[in-house]
Amino acid sequence: MRIGELAERAGTSTRTLRYYESRGLLPARRAVNGYRTYDENDLRMLQQIRTLQDFGFDLEETRPFVECLRAGHPAGDACPASLAVYRRKLGELDELIEQLRTVRAQVGTQLARAELEASAHLPGGPEPRCELGG
Repeated sequence: MRIGELAERAGTSTRTLRYYESRGLLPARRAVNGYRTYDENDLRMLQQIRTLQDFGFDLEETRPFVECLRAGHPAGDACPASLAVYRRKLGELDELIEQLRTVRAQVGTQLARAELEASAHLPGGPEPRCELGG
């Protein structure tokens, strides 16, 4: 298939495919007439890249999965290098989750403090002035 058909089937743009080619993630095969040509294996590699990117993997992190598919494995995550990327990504996600828990606790503390201060104002006293930018 040609680049336009591959882009359509993969749900991406031809520009993206050319970029992947320049990064060595898609083969740069050319027909006699000079047109780029692709096959079903290339579509599988593209689907693997897109799925991983949807999960938050950056483009370079997809390389071991693509290389695993190129080596003939039916799944891009069947190789040790792919498994190592999964493990590293899980570690990063665990760190982010912990950071979010810490921030959530801090925001909760600030909210509790603010609510306590707001309820401490005596009736009949001046209303607090709150200005929202916009």
